[in-house]
Amino acid sequence: MNNFIDTHTHLYDEQFATDLEAMVERAIHAGVNRMYMPNCDSNTIGPMLAIADKWPQHCFPMMGLHPVYVKENYQDELALVSEWLGKSEFYAVGEIGLDKYWDQSFLPQQVEAFSTQIDWALHHNLPIVIHSREATRDCIDIVKGKQDGNLRGIFHCFSGSVEEAKAVVDCGLKLGIGGVVTFKKSNLPEVITAVGIEHLVLETDAPYLAPVPYRGKRNESSYIPIIASQVAGILQVDVEAVAMHTAANAEIIFGKSLK
Repeated sequence: MNNFIDTHTHLYDEQFATDLEAMVERAIHAGVNRMYMPNCDSNTIGPMLAIADKWPQHCFPMMGLHPVYVKENYQDELALVSEWLGKSEFYAVGEIGLDKYWDQSFLPQQVEAFSTQIDWALHHNLPIVIHSREATRDCIDIVKGKQDGNLRGIFHCFSGSVEEAKAVVDCGLKLGIGGVVTFKKSNLPEVITAVGIEHLVLETDAPYLAPVPYRGKRNESSYIPIIASQVAGILQVDVEAVAMHTAANAEIIFGKSLK
């Protein structure tokens, strides 16, 4: 069986409350043996860590403040992120970044939080997992300014142009490819062809952005093979090659933290 890695899945989301155990087991049965969970804010830490404790060989937590959750109390939230990074084991600082889609009233604070958390990632020798909705170029510019040769990570749910994809690669980061690659109007086939498999990792962003034929329904980590199959078709390679290369890429990113 192929060995897949889901580099971005919100297993703690309330949409999984009634069948979490069955959903995780489906993923493992599908060959998705590692699932990395990004944090959102202080409310998601407890549920996320409980899942990591229950499936320590399969589910791995990150720590970070999501840009959508940067509000009036962002400094308190950041202090909590810093505290957790100093006292517990995490596999990345994420998800962090910028979001210009929902609300830009705290955009300066988002920039501050993003920059600060990149510094913490470098301090703790952890990768970063970046949320860049409607802000890909801005995130690239910030990352480029912070890249000292040690920064590694993923542009989660990459949705930028070919030029932006190449800029991400030039910064030394990988592109997170999820269910959007199966959508008819997606530009990801062009992006994937341009950058090649050596710069890609797979993700679901579950419970969001389910691939076709589940589009519009709840996403879950067991759908990673569907995403891999689409990538394989674009690159004209077999699914086994996609599983092998994307898993190896994920291990390069998370490698120093892998047990």
